Amino acid sequence: MKFAGIDLSEPRVMGVINVSPESFYKGSVKRDEGALVETVIRMVEDGASFIDIGAKSTAPYLETQIPVEEEIERAVWAIKTIRDHVEVPISIDTTSARVAEEALKAGANIINDVTGLKGDPDMAKVAADHGVPVVLCAHGSVRNLSDPVHTVMDMLQESLTIAGNAGIEEVALDPAIGFLRPEWPPWYEWDSKVLANLNVLKALGRPLLVGVSRKSFIGAITGRKDPSERLPGSLSATAIAVWNGANIIRAHDVRETLDAIRVAEFIRHFRP
Repeated sequence: MKFAGIDLSEPRVMGVINVSPESFYKGSVKRDEGALVETVIRMVEDGASFIDIGAKSTAPYLETQIPVEEEIERAVWAIKTIRDHVEVPISIDTTSARVAEEALKAGANIINDVTGLKGDPDMAKVAADHGVPVVLCAHGSVRNLSDPVHTVMDMLQESLTIAGNAGIEEVALDPAIGFLRPEWPPWYEWDSKVLANLNVLKALGRPLLVGVSRKSFIGAITGRKDPSERLPGSLSATAIAVWNGANIIRAHDVRETLDAIRVAEFIRHFRP
């Protein structure tokens, strides 16, 4: 199995870099050219197989709206700045087809859409026209509160249908850890149930991309309100995700995450 030309016979890391000051984890934000280049080079040296650029926060609990022109400016600047410094695929994390289009022209290789092609009606066409892989995140209203895993599966299947109808062939699936927030059960229980049963989503036949890094469900479980204190909890969740079949882990801390992946994957080989 491959995604964007990267062999997924073993789990890989997607390094996260934000150029959006409103992002929830300020340690991931790089607004200076030198810091941006230094960070992306270090991430690849530490083992990142992909780089994900976010020019606008997608955290569902923050006020993150900015003009699309500003998001385009940030995204294009970041991608052009790093493109000549690394050879790994670059993903643009956006819900806007206009941003995706300009990011791809600037050198991005993947669209990462947290609305799963359900937000901007032009997103699927942009992806298809450029022939790029897409990360589809589970997105929609939560209908079945008693069954998080199959609710996520249904949402992802809807996005797969949209992608298929548009002629998009190469897709990775994201179970939307941190994004689906029903009033009940508490979101951290919801996310935990999805991670504990991630292997069920393998039935969809696509690579699974999981983002748990420093997210609020880690804070809710550990009591760590500051995202800067959530690395140990993030590594624990990473190991569980890999144990249950995750192919790509989207993370802020590449070196540490890759160690957690390698240990979990090594031990998993001895499971009956």
